[in-house]
Amino acid sequence: MDTITLWHLTGWEFAALAFAALLVGFSKTAVSGANTVSLAIFAAVLPARASTGILLPVLIAGDVLAVLTYRRHAHWPTLWRLIPAVGVGVVVGTLFLVWADDAVVRTSIGVILLFMAGVTVWRRRQADAAGQPDGVASRTGRAKARSYGVLGGFTTMVANAGGPVMSMYLLSAGFRKLGFLGTSAFFFLIVNVSKLPFSAGLGLIDGHSLLLDAVLVVFVVPGAFLGKWAVDRINQRLFERLVIAATVVGGLQLLLA
Repeated sequence: MDTITLWHLTGWEFAALAFAALLVGFSKTAVSGANTVSLAIFAAVLPARASTGILLPVLIAGDVLAVLTYRRHAHWPTLWRLIPAVGVGVVVGTLFLVWADDAVVRTSIGVILLFMAGVTVWRRRQADAAGQPDGVASRTGRAKARSYGVLGGFTTMVANAGGPVMSMYLLSAGFRKLGFLGTSAFFFLIVNVSKLPFSAGLGLIDGHSLLLDAVLVVFVVPGAFLGKWAVDRINQRLFERLVIAATVVGGLQLLLA
């Protein structure tokens, strides 16, 4: 990995990374999927591959804060359905990173995110017309969980962009706001921690990157408190629209980068 330290950054570059870290905290406790903007900022300031390794510990810090905030609202049956499929996706993503260049990674993830957003909007409209959300316990629901799980594992491994994919799954499954945030908080804490040895093995995390992370994590905390304050003031319909909009913006950013 290209060696990145605080001393390699200009004042504006550090300010951009600090804002991105604050946005990570906000997204983890308010609008999941919004951290695709953070992903784009990190990739713009730092070398693209190195940015994924530096961002990962920042995301884990946000996950810890989200778990502490919403731990009582997690839906564990959904988590147990997703985790095995996500493991497959992480392995596939690791193999993909061995040979794929940055342009291929960005294009692949961008296409997946936009496709997932379109599918979710379509399914939500169908569910609204039928007067009920998608089921999460049916055979179709289990198959959907596996599909989204593999995609989520793949996207989170190659670009830390699994948030929008899982957001689309949880919305399509009919999760309300607090259940959505509690389930996604535990999900990403488990997944992101499990990615650490893979990222270190690929050379994406080293002592220099962890030192930079130690400084950036400071900015995650106020972002998390800001998110907790905001989420109580966002109604369910607006919450869903913000999640979908963040997913579309993230997908377009990756495609146009």
